[in-house]
Amino acid sequence: MHQQQFRPPAVPLITHDPYFSIWSFGDKLTDDWTKHWTGKNQALCGMIRVDGTTYRWMSPGLRDVPAADQRKIEVGPTQTRYVFAAGSVELQAVFTSPMLILQMSSMYFPYCYVSLTVNSIDGKPHDVSVYLDVSAEIAVNSSDQSVGWSRHKIGDLQALSFAASDQRPLNKVGDDLRIDWGRFYLLPPPGETVIGDSESVRRGFASGKMPDRDSLNQPKSVESMWPVAAWASHVAQISATPVSYELILAYDDEFSIEYFQRALPPMWRGENRDLSQMLADANATANSSVKICGEWDKELTTEWKSKFGPEFSSLASLAFRQSVAGHQLVRDIDGTLLMFSKENFSNGCIGTVDVMYPACPLFLALEPALLKANMEPIMQYASMPRWKWKFAPHDLGTYPKANGQVYGGGEKTEENQMPVEESGNMLIMAAAYLDKSGDKAWITKYWGKFTEWAEYLEQFGVDPGTQLCTDDFAGHLAHNANLSVKAIVAMACYGRMAETLGHREVAAKWTKLAQSFVKDWMKMADDGDHYRLAFDKPGTWSQKYNLVWDKVLKLNLFPQEVYDKEVAYYLKKMNKYGLPLDNRADYTKLDWTVWTACLASKKEDFEAIMAPVYKWMNETPDRVPLTDWYDTKNAKCIGFRARTVVGGVFMPLLMK
Repeated sequence: MHQQQFRPPAVPLITHDPYFSIWSFGDKLTDDWTKHWTGKNQALCGMIRVDGTTYRWMSPGLRDVPAADQRKIEVGPTQTRYVFAAGSVELQAVFTSPMLILQMSSMYFPYCYVSLTVNSIDGKPHDVSVYLDVSAEIAVNSSDQSVGWSRHKIGDLQALSFAASDQRPLNKVGDDLRIDWGRFYLLPPPGETVIGDSESVRRGFASGKMPDRDSLNQPKSVESMWPVAAWASHVAQISATPVSYELILAYDDEFSIEYFQRALPPMWRGENRDLSQMLADANATANSSVKICGEWDKELTTEWKSKFGPEFSSLASLAFRQSVAGHQLVRDIDGTLLMFSKENFSNGCIGTVDVMYPACPLFLALEPALLKANMEPIMQYASMPRWKWKFAPHDLGTYPKANGQVYGGGEKTEENQMPVEESGNMLIMAAAYLDKSGDKAWITKYWGKFTEWAEYLEQFGVDPGTQLCTDDFAGHLAHNANLSVKAIVAMACYGRMAETLGHREVAAKWTKLAQSFVKDWMKMADDGDHYRLAFDKPGTWSQKYNLVWDKVLKLNLFPQEVYDKEVAYYLKKMNKYGLPLDNRADYTKLDWTVWTACLASKKEDFEAIMAPVYKWMNETPDRVPLTDWYDTKNAKCIGFRARTVVGGVFMPLLMK
């Protein structure tokens, strides 16, 4: 297959959690202001002076200052690397999010690194100054909010900080929001530092002299007057020996999640670390952390390229930080690890089960304990007397408040809930977690609830009534064949868990039950050369992505003819940018398409389904963090962006 040039729709720069998340939305880092994933400006500005001439290397900054020549961009799982030429000098800028989820202790600290390396291209000495600033926009939700700024002494370190003047932790819930509590910190290496209005500070560096004192004035609500925390360093003679700098950008949110009316601090605070210690440790380990992340990236991408090709490696690299950074990791008061997702650009829900489900392959492939941390709050909630339904919840509230379900009928009615969807999701994820971890104790702890959900699916799941599934944007649908697959697979998963726990009679019963339902399904869904969208709708079709767990967990439920028939039919329905979700529209879902590709028994069929996805990634006109819902004919984003569900692209790593 011909390798396409990798052109990310948007490039991750600073990625830690749903609030501390900054991206570049263009081909070049100098094309536009860096932005929060929601699209609101959170400006980082970079410049470099070479032999008296100033160039921009990040963001528009001063528009009369020419842009450096961007010569290279590489996006790995934890690092984004740019290479620029400015006059006769090369500048490498590496943005590192230390998300080594194989070492969980390294992923919950709220900081990222910006590494800058300068060297002479022609081998001759050059007079060089390097500059970076961060706008106070990073500490507020909207431009009408006032900001305060400070300097701090942390051991031998100097830090500059911003914080919203009106501090109300966890004060807002919703989707299109930025954080406006806590405090942002910039820890620069030795050099000049100043806090002042962006126009004066940037113009000063460009002309060779930054202001020599901080501004004491509050900002006006206009772009050019936002205060910036700025750092610059001058080296009179840069030649063949590179000069390197490490800058740390950190955000202390003080409280991260409200969990049933309890405000939980970020995980690092919950382990009795103070801010000074955390920042000092970040500085002390900067070089080694950046190096380790680079080595980890290389190890992962080498494996992905070897198994699935360079295009898949590019997609997985882009999905990794987006998916992980769509979560917040905390510990409960008893030390239990809890991980909460935010349903970005959808409805802002927290801990959504049918968002957790598509994202779970990433964690199953790399660190199953994080999937358990995702599921734990839902299991606790479902075990409370206040949850009175016999099926699994949909969500825990609206981010960042996990105080109870808000979707559909909430806790009041069954109306517009997803009973089969979420019960099936939880059972499948639990079985997959047990398969990967061998953690019988956790499954046993909630065995009564898993049993209740399996019994619900036995009664209502095989031929679902009119209800929503995870693809709720398509509306209600009765007799949904793909939803039925989920219910059947989930019942078999319950049987598998029973077998692992030693409940042999229970295991035999549920395995036999699921196998009998497969025979019924094949008759009800049959439509000649494929299987239907809904049992009562001949002439329809849909992606049966839920089948993938039958293969992943080796349940051996559905005969090979089902897979072969479906995949052969899908190949007839391909559009320029992918396989539609079903016959009702031209749009598709990125996560489900990758799962569907995994149904193929032939490598060439897998690649035939994936090739248009890679083409879409490189050609979509919508320059936003990865969407998972797009049009397969024009490549346009339908509505979602920056969602954790892109962790679903890691499904091929689970195939045995």
